[in-house]
Amino acid sequence: QVQLVESGGGLVQPGESLRLSCAASGSIFKIYTAGWYRQAPGKQRELVAAITSGGSTNYGDSVKGRFAISIDNIKKIVYLQMNSLKPEDTAVYYCNADLSLTAWTSVRAYWGQGTQVTVSS
Repeated sequence: QVQLVESGGGLVQPGESLRLSCAASGSIFKIYTAGWYRQAPGKQRELVAAITSGGSTNYGDSVKGRFAISIDNIKKIVYLQMNSLKPEDTAVYYCNADLSLTAWTSVRAYWGQGTQVTVSS
């Protein structure tokens, strides 16, 4: 059974940094794409950053230049380095991965439970 477990969230002051981790466990053949999404109270879930197994990345406009996503394909861990955090970055951050369990099964999306990030002075 596949699980995505996020960690690294917390309370920080504006301008500080955090690194989120998302560990994928279970019998996984390959992670094709992985991403971080966030949802603030009263707002829709939005893409923060995404990465393919080949290393191509995509970022939401509000985090470009401040956040960086990376993936360890061997350990199956996805990271989100968040620098110069702002109060508007406050949200629950969710990890997503599109993966297959074997070479012959279809790709399916999995989600983590989320980790809270609060940026406040």
